[in-house]
Amino acid sequence: MAKESGRKVIAQNKKARHDFLIEDTVEAGLVLMGTEVKSLRMGRASLVDGFASERDGELWLENVYIPEYLQGTWTNHSARRRRKLLLHRHQIDKLVVASRESGHTLIPLALYFVDGRAKVELAVAKGKKLHDKRQTLRERQDNREAQRAMSVRMKRGAGAS
Repeated sequence: MAKESGRKVIAQNKKARHDFLIEDTVEAGLVLMGTEVKSLRMGRASLVDGFASERDGELWLENVYIPEYLQGTWTNHSARRRRKLLLHRHQIDKLVVASRESGHTLIPLALYFVDGRAKVELAVAKGKKLHDKRQTLRERQDNREAQRAMSVRMKRGAGAS
């Protein structure tokens, strides 16, 4: 079997961008079992309630759902087990300090393969308040309306010449 190249996205945490203000992102490797890799290759995973925490100077990804491999036997993994994140020491220290700030947490944004290796995009995020979410929606709607108006204007201008 030929080695894969490029980036193949498996799962994204779209709700995180709505519920959190993303301040910084970093790519981390994952320590996985064989059945987890096979399940991910089938494109099955959910990052919705996932987060990262620090234990004994290491970062661990928790509450990320990777379902059991359908053809697996007694060697199958548990679906929501804790998984170790692979990062350099200075990256771990930086993320731990950032996550200890008031209101900040580490959340997974995307799970993907890069050249056959499972990676997770981890973000330092701060929870949004309800008024912040409304403001974000309002800004997005205003941008959409402005783009629509520009599109109509460009079409009229292109047809006149």
